[in-house]
Amino acid sequence: MITLTPAAAERIKHFLQNRGHGLGLRLAVKTSGCSGLAYVMEFVDALQEGDQLIEVDNIPLIVDQKSWVYLQGTELDFVKEGLNEGFTFNNPNAKGECGCGESFTV
Repeated sequence: MITLTPAAAERIKHFLQNRGHGLGLRLAVKTSGCSGLAYVMEFVDALQEGDQLIEVDNIPLIVDQKSWVYLQGTELDFVKEGLNEGFTFNNPNAKGECGCGESFTV
């Protein structure tokens, strides 16, 4: 299960409404960074083989089979701190992060 904080749900709904088309938002994991894995968020217009379409708070999220293993139990949040804002992944599967916070390891 993936969960969204109210702030994340509101922000994603805003992005999807402004875009005006597509199936939803992809949450994925790719090999990258100093710790080995990095999160990916991107708009989806068509499902690919192995994609799962799930609805969380009436928001369509797409997760591929490989990423699902790493993202189960994750809470997605949207945080504003001063002039900085962005999504944060609170992932119980992550065992560590790199110093810059851009990648993680399991």
